[in-house]
Amino acid sequence: MILVTHGIVGAAVGRLFPKHPIVALLAGIVSHFLIDAIPHWHYKLFSAERHLENPIQDDLKIGKSFLVDLVSIGTDFAAGIAFSFLIFPSAGGFWHPSVAVFWGAIGGILPDPIQFLYMKWRHEPLRSLQRFHLWIHSKLDIDKKYFVGIVSQVLFIAAVTAISKLIL
Repeated sequence: MILVTHGIVGAAVGRLFPKHPIVALLAGIVSHFLIDAIPHWHYKLFSAERHLENPIQDDLKIGKSFLVDLVSIGTDFAAGIAFSFLIFPSAGGFWHPSVAVFWGAIGGILPDPIQFLYMKWRHEPLRSLQRFHLWIHSKLDIDKKYFVGIVSQVLFIAAVTAISKLIL
């Protein structure tokens, strides 16, 4: 999933714990891994070095292409947080978001930046977390199916949002 999707789903789950920001953060993290098990699309990272036989060795190489990726990832991250606040506004509106929405969104996104940390520091507990992340991640590759990938994430966001708003 892209970070926008992870952020919005994390925010939706975080809303379930309005007075418990740490629980909202943890629920967002759990949501990340659960929805990574669903087949989904990723945008291309130009600095990615993939090891198909041994994905635990994947890396992001720091250089010019990494700067391009950093802009894409940063935009995706910011959009995930911003859309979370727009979809789940608090009584104070966009500029005063719910603490639970914020921490749920951060939790929903957090496991992916932790993968980058693993790629640059391959030690415990990051190694075990990366193994788990790879294990739970869907093995079905639909990255070349842009339309299906993007539309399916938009529909998934819409479904999660509708369910969250019905519950709360």
